[in-house]
Amino acid sequence: MIAQAHSFVHMLFISIIALFPVVNPFGSALIVSPYLSQLSEPDKKASVKKITIYAFFICIVFLLGGHWILELFGISVPVIQLAGGIMICKMGWDSLSAGTDNLTEKDDVKDYSKTNSGENIKDRLFYPLTFPITTGAGTISVLFTLSAHSSSADWISYSVNTMAVLTAIVVMCILVYIFYGNTKIIINKLGSNGQVIANRIIAFLIFCVGLQIAVTGIKSLFPIATTLKGIVN
Repeated sequence: MIAQAHSFVHMLFISIIALFPVVNPFGSALIVSPYLSQLSEPDKKASVKKITIYAFFICIVFLLGGHWILELFGISVPVIQLAGGIMICKMGWDSLSAGTDNLTEKDDVKDYSKTNSGENIKDRLFYPLTFPITTGAGTISVLFTLSAHSSSADWISYSVNTMAVLTAIVVMCILVYIFYGNTKIIINKLGSNGQVIANRIIAFLIFCVGLQIAVTGIKSLFPIATTLKGIVN
């Protein structure tokens, strides 16, 4: 039981750290804010709620269906772990070495926020506000990686890990709801310097998590080296 609790907490931490930069509730809220600025407070809350629900179901579909999609394309779990780990490492490294506004993958969709004048926001809640602004290709890729990383021949371990990822998704959705609904307040409280510091810390943790996932994939791809190391020791 203790081992399972430890596994749950470990997977939960990895999932939150991996999902945070690609979902990026703070950066996404800045992009979504112009869309919602013309709405009344009740309409804004209803719209944010729908965006959060849409994002949740997108994440659930790719998390639970990721294993079957990998089987369909004949991709092994260690390969996904290695490739996904490298991708997450690169994301963290780019965020550490680049400017302060690069923890979001949605730069290519920022122009959408300029086209809100007079248009019906309800037609835009799923596209582009949920996809790709809130949950884009990066989120889907990370969910594939987490799905592969949490897979196990042991059904109990798989269930524990999957529940940890699901919990992380719920946490991300809660953050999306809070940030999207309170953008002005959060910006005033955090300030530009606070955002920069938080982004740098998260970027370093992202790099470490990606490296850990990639190492796990390498160990699975090259079991002989691991076995020889055990014999020598």
